[in-house]
Amino acid sequence: MINNDYLLDSKQMADFVADGFLRFDELVPKELNETAHKAMEDRTIQGGRAGLPFSQIWTQDSPMRRIFDMPEVQGIVHSMVGPDPLYDHQAIHIVNAGNHSGQIWHGDAIIDTRMHFDIQFFYFSHDTPREMGGTMILPGSHYRRICETDIARYQNFLGQLPAVCKAGTIMVVHHGMWHCAQPNLTDQTRYMFKLRLNPTVRQVRLWNTDDVDDPSIPSLLSKNHKWYGNDVRLEFVNRIKFWRFLTGNEQFDMGYWLSRLENTPDNIAVA
Repeated sequence: MINNDYLLDSKQMADFVADGFLRFDELVPKELNETAHKAMEDRTIQGGRAGLPFSQIWTQDSPMRRIFDMPEVQGIVHSMVGPDPLYDHQAIHIVNAGNHSGQIWHGDAIIDTRMHFDIQFFYFSHDTPREMGGTMILPGSHYRRICETDIARYQNFLGQLPAVCKAGTIMVVHHGMWHCAQPNLTDQTRYMFKLRLNPTVRQVRLWNTDDVDDPSIPSLLSKNHKWYGNDVRLEFVNRIKFWRFLTGNEQFDMGYWLSRLENTPDNIAVA
């Protein structure tokens, strides 16, 4: 049983609904970062078969098992995808020193139209300054399901966010997030460990819901990332639908955004 102190709260979940990601800086301790980093360098981190229970993937002495068994990380996992998630895949993303080419913008989820969602962890075992690149994400892009490289022609977006961070930082992102690797202009190889997990339960109220009625939640759900212009109205509707899905509250609205779309009176001609 996960202690409530380690679960996410409703305000964090509202940020996730609006932004598509959460970031936890320097969450993994130094010694464990160093062990994990060495394992990435040596290519000794073993994976598993997609669809297996996540609990069966790594041995107890694996640095990745030690990281994802941390109560803080277990709390994130439980809050997002619940108990006993399934393993989807993992990858060690490597950008060599002196690599001046960035990856194209892309999304992973064109075939995935579920309201249920997978999560992807981006774990940085070493300091990642801007000149080393880091993974670039576009906050608020997770509702825009695209064919993987449809956005490859774009170079920059207003509000794009590079993962400039210290060692031990973990980001958790919605599976629909637009992202791309950045150039590495340093003389050191950059590593990032990526893990995707699938839920096995209905994703409703899995976090600490003590603050689910906090009056600040509508404002958190109403932020404007601006890169989508007037389509912010569409974002509001998508967020309301997602928040209803997560909370089970089918009456939730912000203002009158979704309620007006649900107003479908029958028009009966009067003789």
